[in-house]
Amino acid sequence: MDQYRGPIPESDMGDDMRFADGPSVHCDVHVEADVARVWELVTDIRLPALLSPELQRVAWLDGAERPLVGACFEGYNRHGRLGEWRTVSHVVELDEPRTFAWAVTDADGRYGEPTSDPAKSMASWRYELQAEDGGTRLRQSALIGPGRSGVTLALDRRPDREEEIIAFRMKELRAGMEATLRGIKALAEGSG
Repeated sequence: MDQYRGPIPESDMGDDMRFADGPSVHCDVHVEADVARVWELVTDIRLPALLSPELQRVAWLDGAERPLVGACFEGYNRHGRLGEWRTVSHVVELDEPRTFAWAVTDADGRYGEPTSDPAKSMASWRYELQAEDGGTRLRQSALIGPGRSGVTLALDRRPDREEEIIAFRMKELRAGMEATLRGIKALAEGSG
């Protein structure tokens, strides 16, 4: 059994990943807390804004107060190279207390035609929880695309550097996930 208790960076990304392949990344952590406690934290959409280097703030839209399939929330992001922007996320999967997933859309049209269609998302994110050794195995994952985003903007400018651009973004996402998972772990275990 794995004795490492911090986030374990793993990637589904190959060395020659292309945007058309749907680049993705995930990280896992073992949390010494029951699934119900971890679920409470991962479904608090405001929490990642306190832990992530990119996500700045989040709020439910249309009167929603908690995750339900079809509920939407807006997120405000900041990135050194891309500046600031707003997204609208749609809860696309909710299987309490196992899976919470959402699709991030470019409702304001920052990177192309405005869209609120989850099938044209900039990215899709998910948490998966599983009971493990008296605690919880927590996985966070992200899939880039198929819609336009900062990645496609960079690819438009430098198509000859596609693998490098995607690898760089996957590294940024992995670092953000590790920070978020460390924070969730600390809060769930009562040390944060």
